[in-house]
Amino acid sequence: MNAASPPGPPPSGPPPSGPGPSGVAAAELGLDDSAVASRTSAGLVNTLEQRTSRSVWDIARSHLLTVFNLILGTCGLILVALGRWLDLVFLAAAVANVVIGFQQELRAKRRLDRLAVLKRSPVRVLRGGAEREVPPETVVMDDVVLLRRGDQVPVDGTVLTAAELGLDEAMLTGESEPVAKRAGDAVLSGSSVVSGHGTFRATAVGPGAHAARLTAEARRFTEVSSELRSALDRVVRWITVALGPMIAVVLNGQMQAAGGWQAAVASGAWRDAVVAAIASVTIMIPQGLALLTTISFAVATLRLSRGEVLVEELAAVEVLARVDVLCFDKTGTLTEGGVRFDSAVPVDADAPAGWDHALAWIGADEDANPTAAALADRFSDMPDRAPAGVVPFASARRWSAVAFEGGNADGAWLLGAPEALLDGSAAAARARVLCTEAADRGLRAMVLCRADRLPQGSEPPTQPQALQPAVVLTFRERLRTDATETLDYFRREGVALKVVSGDSPRTVAAAARAAGLDDAEPVDARTLPIDPVALADAVERHSVFGRVGPEQKKAMVEALQSRGHVVAMTGDGVNDALALKAADLGIAMGNAAPATKAVARLVLLDGRFSRLPAVVAEGRRIIANIERVSQLFLTKTVYAFLLGLGFGALAWAFPFLPRQLSTSDFLMIGFPAAVLALMPNTRRYRPGFLRRAIVTALPYGLAMAAAILGLYAYGHWGTDANQEQIEAAAFLTLTAAGLWVLGLAARPFNRWTALLLAAMYAGMAAVLTVPASLAYHQLTLPGPSLTVAALLFAAGACALIEAAHQVIRRRLRD
Repeated sequence: MNAASPPGPPPSGPPPSGPGPSGVAAAELGLDDSAVASRTSAGLVNTLEQRTSRSVWDIARSHLLTVFNLILGTCGLILVALGRWLDLVFLAAAVANVVIGFQQELRAKRRLDRLAVLKRSPVRVLRGGAEREVPPETVVMDDVVLLRRGDQVPVDGTVLTAAELGLDEAMLTGESEPVAKRAGDAVLSGSSVVSGHGTFRATAVGPGAHAARLTAEARRFTEVSSELRSALDRVVRWITVALGPMIAVVLNGQMQAAGGWQAAVASGAWRDAVVAAIASVTIMIPQGLALLTTISFAVATLRLSRGEVLVEELAAVEVLARVDVLCFDKTGTLTEGGVRFDSAVPVDADAPAGWDHALAWIGADEDANPTAAALADRFSDMPDRAPAGVVPFASARRWSAVAFEGGNADGAWLLGAPEALLDGSAAAARARVLCTEAADRGLRAMVLCRADRLPQGSEPPTQPQALQPAVVLTFRERLRTDATETLDYFRREGVALKVVSGDSPRTVAAAARAAGLDDAEPVDARTLPIDPVALADAVERHSVFGRVGPEQKKAMVEALQSRGHVVAMTGDGVNDALALKAADLGIAMGNAAPATKAVARLVLLDGRFSRLPAVVAEGRRIIANIERVSQLFLTKTVYAFLLGLGFGALAWAFPFLPRQLSTSDFLMIGFPAAVLALMPNTRRYRPGFLRRAIVTALPYGLAMAAAILGLYAYGHWGTDANQEQIEAAAFLTLTAAGLWVLGLAARPFNRWTALLLAAMYAGMAAVLTVPASLAYHQLTLPGPSLTVAALLFAAGACALIEAAHQVIRRRLRD
């Protein structure tokens, strides 16, 4: 018996002129050169804009041209003009924050610019009756495109001719089975040909094509929703509103302290007044907190990269710690994307002999599709002779065949879908029962039938008559070994789980149950309401969804977000890209499509779902540590605001120089905060960290400001100390009280935090005793009475801070 020959390429001779999708000849002329030129000049060509929504200048401007940077930069320029170079230390944190933020966002822009759904292989088109290879960006509207196995569809179109044409649309729709295409069917750009050949006419090119629309949506720049970053932005807005009036009050107060505006200008004392005003203004801005947050994210990124987790945007690490709903696709997340053989059940006790040998040959066939290839894991006893005929699998007919003449596998064996091979016989009815039982368990069922021989010379191949069902074969998708454990972890953490897949609901539910989701009652997403409110209700109630389209996945994510949920979405297909983009956190598997990985905030490079708990741990560490160090920075903002207002309103000379405040910040905030922010912390996430930080910082800052104002009044009117001695005493009071706040943030103490606190106290002592330090800071040691007063005011501030801490801790705990 002769083997049925696989179809060859479509002919390219001159066609008849009928253009309709049905009854089209095997080939047609296609467009001539003038038609191509006219469409190209009209813009009906497959070119795409290769930019994101933000230029390099836009990115630089967003980081450079902020109110804080304007104020700090202006202060720095004034100090440079006055020759006070040693007072510019406060600019270091601002410059570092701009550089790190710009570099991270520029990296994201470049990755988005490289985003592409389509491969850039040449495309075969018919033009003027001849086949030509052209770059995909030169395909025009109405071009006739030729498709063969292995090709990727470059543009949207309508099928003209199809010979067993099957397309893999899994990356676009989530459907795991190849889709048969016939004349008149639509094809989508980004799908690929897995069987047969055909032609289609381009109906949407360039930005109008399906893959291009997905790419354009994915390229659109959006920042990840970060509570830490949002909280910092709110602090920035509040301080921005207050800075204008504060600058006026402080500057006027310093001028008045220098004898009034005219006297200060005439005597040159205005220079010291301006420097003092700059010191009081720059200390209000917590630029170090923004830098520390960025550094914490960067360190977490490096740690996770060692565990094969690529972080595309720094704040993404924090977001996963806040997620309360995790949506994930079945294929690529719960399952590995392939199938494995499950069982072979004979239909009858007297099933025809040789079926196991036939299955061994089918599984070992080099042209076997993934399902047939899975048979090789179980069947290895090959037939004792070569096949006499072979019919390859085609998605249009949904079966393949192999025939042997004599030997241990004598006869023709057909393997395919039950609905394609089973007739109305009693044996077929028994096979259908077995297939239905398998489907109810979420397994994929195929049936192996036997016939005496294959029909000869038919094109396309036809089924033999009198098929005898021999065996029902079941297959299950390969469940990821880490899926069950990871889902259990998220359930324990109170995270709701939603399986959102383009595959059939029954298949999705089976995979979900295998991963431990026992309440996995499937919902066909095609029955879901369109109304956002009704959709949100449905998504809240159910956990497993099948037949979900790309836009519907996005709508479901947005519906959950409308109910106040923080949503993470995992996936690997292009059909997941829009949902990943809309989610608070998009997570792509390592084998995901380029478009999906480019829009994701996290990429699990080795595809291991079990990497996510480590990301949660890093996020928790960052949030908990930033919360405790934010108390330090916001305390500084509070006392700086009160000091500026108090000294300005009272027309007292501000008792600090910028360099003195920079050193004080380093001892009680800068260096210790950097250490604390990087220490282990396993506290679970609690929303509202900014409110807690402000409630804590307000009494702390008030106590410190009151101590400085009281000390200055005593030093100015109760002693004969000069300004440099009063500044030294004020430095002692401020730093000692600030170190008490540091001690509160470092509790409970361990060996390292105790050592850190002791080192900062030693640093404070060194600043006030080492001659070189005194010269640099322009300080003079105060007399005994002023020193004792400084310590007493510091002790009083520490007592008030401790009392406030105990009250706040009890109230927050309640």
